[in-house]
Amino acid sequence: MNILEMDLGPLAPEHPIEIIVGVILVLLLTWLIAKAVVPRFEKLYEERTETIQGGIERAERAQAEAKAALEKYQAQLASARDEAAQIRDDAKSQGAQIIAEMRANAQEEADRITERANAQIQAERDQAVREVRAEIGGLATTLASRIVGESLQDDQRVQATVDRFLSSLADEPSASNSRTVNRA
Repeated sequence: MNILEMDLGPLAPEHPIEIIVGVILVLLLTWLIAKAVVPRFEKLYEERTETIQGGIERAERAQAEAKAALEKYQAQLASARDEAAQIRDDAKSQGAQIIAEMRANAQEEADRITERANAQIQAERDQAVREVRAEIGGLATTLASRIVGESLQDDQRVQATVDRFLSSLADEPSASNSRTVNRA
C-alpha cells in the first residue's frame, strides 16, 4: 500500500511535492526547535536544577553549621557545668575551712578569756587572802593585847604571833575534817 494510493480524505496531498515540502518543513521545524527552543529549555532546566541543588547544598551546609553550633553549645554547656561544679566544690571546701578557722579562733579566744578570768579570780583571791590575813592579824593583835594585858607594839613579835595564829587556823580545818570523818 502506497501512501499516495491511500484515501486520506482532506489530508491527502494533491501533489507529491506537498509531501516533500511537508517533510522538509517538519525537518526544518525540528531543527529550529532543536537549535533554539531545546537549548533554552535545557538552560532553564539547568538553572532550576542548580537552584534546587544550591538550595539543597545551602540547607545541608546550614544543617551542618547548626549541628556544629549545637555540638559547640553542648561542649560549652558541659564545660560550664563542670566549672560550676568545681566552683561549688571550692566554695564548700572554703566554707568548711572558714568555719573550722572560726571555731579554732573562737576556742582560742574562749581559752584566753578563761585564762584571764582564772588569773583575775586568783589575783582577787590572793588579794582577799592578804586583806583577810591583815585584818585577822590586826584583830588578833588587838585581841591578844587585851587578853595579855600588855601592848604588842613590837612588829616582830606581832608578826610572829600572827603567823602562829594563822598556821594554827590552817591546821585546824584538817583536824576538824578528820573528826567529821571519824563521826561518820
